[in-house]
Amino acid sequence: MASSRFVKDTGLTVRMTTVLFLLGALFVTLVVVLMFAASSSGYSGLVPIIGVAGIGVAVYQWWTSDTTAMRAMRAREVSPEEAPELHGMIDRLCALADMPKPRVGIADMAMPNAFATGRSPDRAVVCVTTGIMGKLTPEELEAVLAHELSHVAHRDVLVMTVASSAGIVAGMLMHGARFGALAGRRDRNSAFFFMATLVVSLVVYAISFFLMRLLSRYRELCADRSAAYLTMKPAALGTALQKISGEIATIPQKDLRTTGAMNAFFITPALSGATLKTLTSTHPSLEQRLEQLARIQAELGRPTA
Repeated sequence: MASSRFVKDTGLTVRMTTVLFLLGALFVTLVVVLMFAASSSGYSGLVPIIGVAGIGVAVYQWWTSDTTAMRAMRAREVSPEEAPELHGMIDRLCALADMPKPRVGIADMAMPNAFATGRSPDRAVVCVTTGIMGKLTPEELEAVLAHELSHVAHRDVLVMTVASSAGIVAGMLMHGARFGALAGRRDRNSAFFFMATLVVSLVVYAISFFLMRLLSRYRELCADRSAAYLTMKPAALGTALQKISGEIATIPQKDLRTTGAMNAFFITPALSGATLKTLTSTHPSLEQRLEQLARIQAELGRPTA
């Protein structure tokens, strides 16, 4: 975690660490089980190669996360002269948080949202849409920016990249096993190996899928909490989340699908309906986020002894 003045939440940190440990254990289990199956089937050199390739894919995604996300959103980097108010807010927040200032981007998009990405605080970018700039008050926009800066300070892109390794490798192994079952050798040992690979990888991928989304929800709650304490205005973040969620609910599904790949990065996912309450959501429910912010507001409003 980068050094900053963002308030730490021990409970959330423990939960995120536990999920990361489980994902790491899942990855080790996948490799060990498949290496055992491979050694008894004459494919002992195949699994490590796929494992290294999977980790390589994860590293590449982490390394290019800023340019990939900006390109996906058709966003552009803006200078202080082009967006003085936006830069001014980020300057103040970075000074409060004692962290390096990221690059600043704007996406010309009516949907109100914001995201942060980048392989390190020095390579990070915080991007907002034109829709959110026109929808929120300055206080609300500052609270949203504080949320995104928390992701940068806590190196969340790196955390999620490491956490995704098991799922990436499992996915590659599933595709490899399907191809091998169709085009590989037809002897008994090869059939056993490819079937074992397919079944084990499918199970690991499914577990990894749900653990990743659980980790993502913890990550969002942590960023909400950090932003609320940094700005000392949790109510502003609460009203911002309500406005963003309410606006997204009015956008046609076909328009939301164009940004679906970016949902894990957004402060509020570009989805509507009950799916936000399912186990597959990358974000906590709006109700859960508002409850946490209300508790913080009550705590900040409590007189000191």
